[in-house]
Amino acid sequence: MSFVHLHVHTHYSLLDGFSKIKKLVKQTKEMGMPAVAITDHGTMFGVIEFYRAAKAAGVKPIIGLEGYLSPRGMTEKDAQFDKNASHILLLAENQTGYKNLLKIASASQLDGFYYHPRIDKPFLKEHSEGIIASSACLKGEVPTALMQRGIETAIPILDWYFDVFGKDRFFLELQRHDIPELEQVNKDLIEIGKRYDAKFIATNDVHYVDRQDARFQDILLAVQTGALLSDKNRMRMNGDTYYLRSPEEMSDLFSFAPSSITNTLEIAERCNVNLDPNGYHLPLFEVPEGQTAQSYLRELCLQGLEKRYGSHAEDPEVLERFEHELGVIHKMGFDEYFLIVWDLCRYAQEQNIWYEARGSAAGSIIGYVLEITLVEPL
Repeated sequence: MSFVHLHVHTHYSLLDGFSKIKKLVKQTKEMGMPAVAITDHGTMFGVIEFYRAAKAAGVKPIIGLEGYLSPRGMTEKDAQFDKNASHILLLAENQTGYKNLLKIASASQLDGFYYHPRIDKPFLKEHSEGIIASSACLKGEVPTALMQRGIETAIPILDWYFDVFGKDRFFLELQRHDIPELEQVNKDLIEIGKRYDAKFIATNDVHYVDRQDARFQDILLAVQTGALLSDKNRMRMNGDTYYLRSPEEMSDLFSFAPSSITNTLEIAERCNVNLDPNGYHLPLFEVPEGQTAQSYLRELCLQGLEKRYGSHAEDPEVLERFEHELGVIHKMGFDEYFLIVWDLCRYAQEQNIWYEARGSAAGSIIGYVLEITLVEPL
């Protein structure tokens, strides 16, 4: 039996994760696991490095993050009410989900940041398409409710998650570490899961790759909280079990819920995000209504041709070069690219900013008539 780690923090979970990406991927491969996820705290800074390393090693990369949900609205920032955010595990199932994760990560940093990069439930609901979610660790909203107020108080919370994600995209997350409350939370999750015919996943909340790395992760936490290692009352993680466990260890730990192991494989199969740099990735350039990028570029070039060459705009040499270059640009799919560069240069002119955007088209008549380059090519 194999297994996939779906809750993993790398060193991009700053001062909280000690999993170096290359080491993480290498160990995953050596343990025979087909895939691994990246779920850093509130950030996706490590996604590209992780994706490339995993693909190079023949390991399927699963893109995600562990988000923070604000107790109230994400713009509410009162220490008495809004300091303690709950956790939510989010995984991109497809390209739409990946784009929604990017929006979630960006908004949480730019609009919702307060102690942590946060979003709120309305924002999560609006950007839930293509995302698989789970109840997360003990700091998740559901486990917290179970610990503090019991099963009945967790029901309306779960109702919301299952309403937003559905049974196939929301999973109850089981963990086993040296935390007394965890065993009871696991029992409560299994009990309450019957009400929803819920699916479970087993995770190990990975913060470092090897068990012996626990000491270094503990040092990171001390730095993060400004505490001394000798301080007995400082924040720390219980025990040294937050490492990349083998499939055999995970199967033994969760023998009471075998589906929580196989479900990780199911999720890994479902999560398919392609970040390969194929083709051109350009911003969307909005052309006037009724125009295409090709027709609008031609219109601008004809205007520029008249402005630059005046009475010589009809000269055969000029027209032949003009039509040849426009044809090459369109054939290569560069119409939109030239419009984007033209727009940047136009703005620079209007703002009295000096520029000379020759690039690889220094001798281009199209670049000249668009006033991208200032050098007359003929």
